[in-house]
Amino acid sequence: MWHDIETIEDLLNFTVIADTAAQLVRESAGQPLSIGVSGSWGAGKSSLVKMIGASLKETDTDKQEYVFLEFNAWLYQGYDDARMALLQSVADRLVVEANTRKSQVDKAIDFLKRVNWLRVGKLLTPIASGALLGGTIGGPLGAVIGAVGGLCKAGPDASVNDIEKVQEAYASLQPELAGMLKEKENKSLPQEIQELRGVFEDLLASLKVTLVVLVDDLDRCLPDTAISTLEAMRLLLFLPRTAFIIAADEQMIRGAVRAHFGNVDLNDELVTSYFDKLIQVPLKVPRLGVTEVKGYLLLLLAELVERKGEISREERLAAQSTILEAVRQSWAGGLTRKKMEEAYGTNAGKLNLEIDIADQVASLMVSAHGIDGNPRLIKRFLNNLMIRDVVAKSQGLSIAFDQLIKIQLFERCASPAAFEYLAKQVMDREDGKANFIAKIEEALAKGDNPVMPDASWNGPFISDWLKLNPRLGDVDLRPLLYLSRDRALSLASFDELSPEGRALLEGLLEADTIMTPLVDQLKTLGEAEADRILSRIRRKARSNQWDRLSLVQALHVPKAFPTLGPAYVNMLNEIPATNRLAPLIPLIRHEEWAKDLLERWGADEKSPMQVRNAITNLGGKS
Repeated sequence: MWHDIETIEDLLNFTVIADTAAQLVRESAGQPLSIGVSGSWGAGKSSLVKMIGASLKETDTDKQEYVFLEFNAWLYQGYDDARMALLQSVADRLVVEANTRKSQVDKAIDFLKRVNWLRVGKLLTPIASGALLGGTIGGPLGAVIGAVGGLCKAGPDASVNDIEKVQEAYASLQPELAGMLKEKENKSLPQEIQELRGVFEDLLASLKVTLVVLVDDLDRCLPDTAISTLEAMRLLLFLPRTAFIIAADEQMIRGAVRAHFGNVDLNDELVTSYFDKLIQVPLKVPRLGVTEVKGYLLLLLAELVERKGEISREERLAAQSTILEAVRQSWAGGLTRKKMEEAYGTNAGKLNLEIDIADQVASLMVSAHGIDGNPRLIKRFLNNLMIRDVVAKSQGLSIAFDQLIKIQLFERCASPAAFEYLAKQVMDREDGKANFIAKIEEALAKGDNPVMPDASWNGPFISDWLKLNPRLGDVDLRPLLYLSRDRALSLASFDELSPEGRALLEGLLEADTIMTPLVDQLKTLGEAEADRILSRIRRKARSNQWDRLSLVQALHVPKAFPTLGPAYVNMLNEIPATNRLAPLIPLIRHEEWAKDLLERWGADEKSPMQVRNAITNLGGKS
């Protein structure tokens, strides 16, 4: 599995962009700078922001010119005001830095106190009015204490009890904060903000550092949180020795601006202007092309090969460097199969399947709607693939990895109608093969233009998909579909059953033991419909590798209609001798139609010993 969080390990050749942005910060020489990293969900904004920070840190090991702060507004949503959370984080970080350097500690604490003042002052409410305080505690100080007292709902009719709460709140204030409030009784909020900026600027100059704030996940926030964070940045933006690097989907931010201003009629130019005034240098995360996706796929799959112990970490990293260099020089021929094999040298044979997959699938992952070359979606695609591979192995399903990839790609990118058509064709055949695919593959091999069997199969994606290796026309696709979307599809949706028959089939597929009410319901449907139901469960049992649950579910039918017992026996005859189930014996031992079967199983040395013992002990043998 691959984690789905931001990283500074570059598998997408973002390092060039990150180094360029870091160079802009260095060249700003203390002048304020704001960089906006824009891109759609999953494009790699967060990783790129982290890489910019890492690039700056690499050149700042000895000089200590930068102080870094990572701020994720989404984490504070619903817990704290985003505007104050950012200011508080900046203040706390600078206090830690001043203490570490043993320099300018008093100035850092002064800045922290001013932020605390704004945090408390922000709580000003109608309780602060003179009507409530009546001169007992006058001026702005009284207003602050009233707000701290939590009397937000109080008004001019506040009770004596409200006044007592105000006084208690005042008593609970920390002495240093209370002292600061007294000093600021006669200062307006604009004055406070201006002084805050002045103290902040002086602190950075005294420490001789540039504060680099990495802001992430703005586009995950609700509109008010996103705008509050931007407004908090505006308090500190464009001051010397500051650099803000902001990751956000531009379209999401524009939507947040519109939502924040509610009914105000904002044209596109004004919405754009709001964001652009905050961002000096806009950077767009580049959309991945076929070469980039090919390299990304191969590098991810190579990690899996390393985890299996087939290649060493050193070998993987050496090949990774070569592949990324080839991606950078895509103008010189791209990332060909030959270059991929050369990158892994003598280990290329161990990665033959992975190279083949990357070489074939990359173009579809770029062009197909539903993936569109998105790194996060590619990673999730591979994670889902790993889960299905593990499930297949745990259930004893023999499935080729490249077949699994091809079917999952179809499931992900083809239309639901196209997938359902495939599932119906497969489930309607006893051998589970999609013959229509075999005919199309034959036509493509001859260079002909095949006629698609259904309107849902028309389109460029499916045409390209059919050309991918491996060919699936002669493959039993039921195990692959079992791991895919058809597990959520009702098998009855492909059957010519009455509504009552479909409902009963779904009930049978939920049963884990023989249930008499279900047997009775089958009798009311008639033998013909019961036979069709048995055929449907038989297909499911085959896909499930003849597990006990499916066999029990199917057994309801011959219990209702003994004349269908031979059809049930034919189903049991398909089970490999070594996979015969002993728990089934007690359930069929008294059935007339089962006598010959039990006799054969009991005499067959290939039957598991538990099966033969069960037949002997229960008197199943004649």
